[in-house]
Amino acid sequence: MSSEPPPPPQPHTHQASVGLLDTHRARNRSPSPLRGNVVPSPLPTRRTRTYSATVRASQGPVYKGVCKCFCRSKGHGFITPADGGPDIFLHISDVEGEYVPVEGDEVTYKMCSIPPKHEKLQAVEVVITHLAPGTKHETWSGHVISS
Repeated sequence: MSSEPPPPPQPHTHQASVGLLDTHRARNRSPSPLRGNVVPSPLPTRRTRTYSATVRASQGPVYKGVCKCFCRSKGHGFITPADGGPDIFLHISDVEGEYVPVEGDEVTYKMCSIPPKHEKLQAVEVVITHLAPGTKHETWSGHVISS
């Protein structure tokens, strides 16, 4: 009789029938219907916008508004138009100048429709005209200033 306890039972694997080694076990992942598929973003960024949409937007009128919110890590935010109406979507690729927009910044922008239905609008060629007073602003390179 041996004083050592018996080894724990090994899980039964079908190595011979499947041809897999123990090192190739399935990882537990959350079920996602999009796993394995690369889904392009439906938002027209400066890189993906067609030439005709860019020309139409650049020839359009200039609007004024106030930055409602902007999240640098997510890369988007919203502008509240000065003339009222629904908020306008703002993508990080469409911000001109050296500062990251923050809540309260006055901006000028042009508008472009968002495909595929072209029912909603996106701000393009966004320029910060007045920094919100009393807030800290960050440059795209990471330098922070107070206004």
